[in-house]
Amino acid sequence: MRPSKPSQTQDFVSAQHVAKLAGVSRSAVSRAFTPGASIAEETRRKVMAAAETLGYQVNDLARGLLANKSRLVGLVATKPELGFRTHLAAALTKALIARGSIPLMINTGQTDAELLAAQRALFGHRAEATIILSGSPPASFVDLARRNGQPLVVIGRSEPDADHVEIDNGSAARQAAALFVARGFTRLGLAGSRSATPSVVERENAFCAEARRLGAHVLAVRGGDSDYAGGRDAGRQLLDAPERPQGIFCINDLLALGVIDHAQREAGLHVPQDLSVIGFDDLPEAGWLSYGLTTFRQDPTEMADTAVALIDRRQSEPHHPPVRVRIAAPLVVRHSFVPHTSFPSENEQDSVR
Repeated sequence: MRPSKPSQTQDFVSAQHVAKLAGVSRSAVSRAFTPGASIAEETRRKVMAAAETLGYQVNDLARGLLANKSRLVGLVATKPELGFRTHLAAALTKALIARGSIPLMINTGQTDAELLAAQRALFGHRAEATIILSGSPPASFVDLARRNGQPLVVIGRSEPDADHVEIDNGSAARQAAALFVARGFTRLGLAGSRSATPSVVERENAFCAEARRLGAHVLAVRGGDSDYAGGRDAGRQLLDAPERPQGIFCINDLLALGVIDHAQREAGLHVPQDLSVIGFDDLPEAGWLSYGLTTFRQDPTEMADTAVALIDRRQSEPHHPPVRVRIAAPLVVRHSFVPHTSFPSENEQDSVR
């Protein structure tokens, strides 16, 4: 008769179940799954055979709690479902799992009750480190992480006493202004967002300052949020202006897609013949044939790998001064805007590789 597994109404398969089937002690099971522990080879073989039969897996969470050190890493974000943040979260979870960590995604929500529940979830599970994604998680998360002694990495914002992964927003935004002016454009538009996150503000300020320094007139507006609907809203404001912009820089790709759809489907314009558009992020949708969006690329894999490396460094060197890693955002040229200079398009770049 085959050994019976716990029913669906019982607990998970435990070490005690394995010990009973293998005919060994509970401590022998623990030693069998502990690297370097002393155990006879025959006993180990019995334990492993029983574990295979029962489908047993070591409870790493319980082990971590007993040792006062979990393998959980908290990922904190506001609206993690929005735009580039979804791709960054996916890259972070992949990198953390490869590291042997357990990602714990914390959505801070929009209300005080949701925020409190999110804080309890993160710090009640004794995460060994916290990564705060771009967006606007409140400073209370940062403060609690510090008081709990967790290594803290922030992405796309600035916090004292934390390690940082930053995109070079300023250089990319200034390049966008220079590229428009080099094409002879003198009337430029900026599609920003009322979310006013640190990354958004940095891109807005850098673009406007550089465009004006180069002698262009800039009309800056903000959509309701950093999403597609916010882009359509910003597009309406910009294209209803008495002097329509010749080129629009959008602080992210979702806004740019909304601007393009408003221009082509509601305002009767053609991109890029009547209007040029540059985005920021290089979402997969930016490469769709209906958009062909020229944009600046954020590499989620590079950002995730950098964040995980900073956690490892902070754990091995806890007293090292805070580290800032700045990552470039290269231009990806498609048909929504083609620079005046001989910059290869995306297809031309692919053919060279």
